[in-house]
Amino acid sequence: MRIALGVEYDGSAFHGWQKQPGGGTVQNALEAALSQIAGVPMDVVCAGRTDAGVHATGQVVHFDTTLERPLTAWWRGANSFLPAAVAVRWAHPVGDGFHARFSAYGRRYRYVLLNRPQRPGLWHGRAGWYHHPLDVEAMQKAATQLLGEHDFSAFRAAQCQAKSPIKTMRQADVRRIGDLIVFDFEASAFLHHMVRNLVGSLVYIGQGKHPPGWMAELLNTADRRLAAPTFAAGGLYLVGVQYEAHWALPGGEENFLPGSSGL
Repeated sequence: MRIALGVEYDGSAFHGWQKQPGGGTVQNALEAALSQIAGVPMDVVCAGRTDAGVHATGQVVHFDTTLERPLTAWWRGANSFLPAAVAVRWAHPVGDGFHARFSAYGRRYRYVLLNRPQRPGLWHGRAGWYHHPLDVEAMQKAATQLLGEHDFSAFRAAQCQAKSPIKTMRQADVRRIGDLIVFDFEASAFLHHMVRNLVGSLVYIGQGKHPPGWMAELLNTADRRLAAPTFAAGGLYLVGVQYEAHWALPGGEENFLPGSSGL
């Protein structure tokens, strides 16, 4: 039997998703909790690995088991063994043809940036920060140039292991809510550090270092050296993974953020 889980976590408490021999990752914690329920070692596969400091409200994982357990055991029971910074939101049986990563046709990420002179207190570890005023209108104009199929090599980390830098961007929005600037991206898939690198370049445009058309120039050059530095991990959230309706996964896309009612 294959089971899919919806998982949320505060990434600031972990060394990323991918399990490590010394522990301290989200995968380490989740597999340990599920192993307590199953009584045998458990392995999980996620929809998208997140780096240290990156959060998730809509991560999806799957695992295989021959054990008969009520679905509540896989979320309520697992939560009783998980650290406070991780929670399983739901559990759902799926066919053997389902794969948390390869069955997904899209993913949504949100980046939250605190834009005010004072450094974050409440938002520490949960938002990026930029102290000078930013032109959100110029940033949004630049973001629209990301829509469609492009080679995103200019926003790709050197250690990225993706087979192709060509991805299809379906949404790229920038909006201001008070002192927060919220970036929403939806694409077929994302390269390593792609969202954080996009945010860095959009901030350059927002502060007037470059015009909005610079974004299209970066795409055309496909040269990472010409784009802005990678922005901080703490503002990034995996908020949704998209699957075909026939899998009937609960939850849908998670768009809320802790302490940010109305986002």
